Amino acid sequence: MIYKILAINPGSTSTKIAIFENDKNIFLKNIKHSSEELKPFENITDQYEFRKNTILNELKDAGIDVNQINCIMGRGGLSKPIPSGVYKVNEEMKNDMVNSPLGEHASNLGALIADDIAKNLNNVAAYIADPVVVDEMEDIARISGHPNFERISILHALNQKATARRYARETNQIYEDLNLIVVHLGGGISVGAHKKGKVIDVNNALNGDGPFSPERSGTLPAGQLMSMCFSGKYTKAEIGLMLKGKGGFTAYLDTNDAYEVEMRAKQGDEKAQFISDAMAYQVAKEIGSCATVLKGEVDAIILTGGIAYNKQFCSFIDDMTKFIAPMKIYPGEDEMSALAMNGLMVLKGELKPKEYKF
Repeated sequence: MIYKILAINPGSTSTKIAIFENDKNIFLKNIKHSSEELKPFENITDQYEFRKNTILNELKDAGIDVNQINCIMGRGGLSKPIPSGVYKVNEEMKNDMVNSPLGEHASNLGALIADDIAKNLNNVAAYIADPVVVDEMEDIARISGHPNFERISILHALNQKATARRYARETNQIYEDLNLIVVHLGGGISVGAHKKGKVIDVNNALNGDGPFSPERSGTLPAGQLMSMCFSGKYTKAEIGLMLKGKGGFTAYLDTNDAYEVEMRAKQGDEKAQFISDAMAYQVAKEIGSCATVLKGEVDAIILTGGIAYNKQFCSFIDDMTKFIAPMKIYPGEDEMSALAMNGLMVLKGELKPKEYKF
């Protein structure tokens, strides 16, 4: 049977939509939203009606009949922490997307838009899959060193999980039988220890710890950070931007474009090469940390995300970590295919959707 799946992935200034027939992508559109279009909306979630109508118009212009869609997959947002899986959108989830416990993010719109479209169709359900707040950490991994602070799980769960399952399929294995270290290399970097299908430890890739990235500082020396916070020279907002937005490559090299850094390094820019190597060094060190979490029993190290196209960067990491396990590289990320894959498993009865309930 051929199933049609609509995937919706809202970004800060764009909305990606795709139609899949089973696992085949038959339509893909990246809808750009100008600052003028978004200016009237005070909050991000106020945009959902505007974005929903834009999506429906794009599908209509493409000659796609929404009444033939079998399910709608929205990108998961900053909900309460949940185990990985596919969740049917319900009122409690939508309320948490509007009043998110972790703050506003464009991905919060995914569930709202998907549900609003689905409720006007016959027997079509709206789901989210593997949002960034997927939390499968073991309790011991949550301990930070002081009871006022707790390590939390924020990662590129959708891409990490989908890539891990892809690796399992290609090697004729089952994801839930494997121990993997999966690294998402993008604007943020997350390094997850996957033990038998669960991410039991991972760095906070949003604005917390781990390797620095093109625009995030990762783990910083705590004492120096404390002194800076109370120096009177910086506002809370400015410190926040140092951690996320103006850290990493942006702070060292005045760009958050990893490809530009790669090209500068190839053209002889020694500083660009050195900072790029330093980021690869920190990623490799985080992989080593995950290897200890898995007690050295690692079936494979998987690199994915846009920076995984940089062969020299990946080679640097492989040279430091090859004693742990063989490396497999899946450059880029395809969140639309990952959403569709999860929807297809539900439609085929291979995966049972979970209930979002607290």
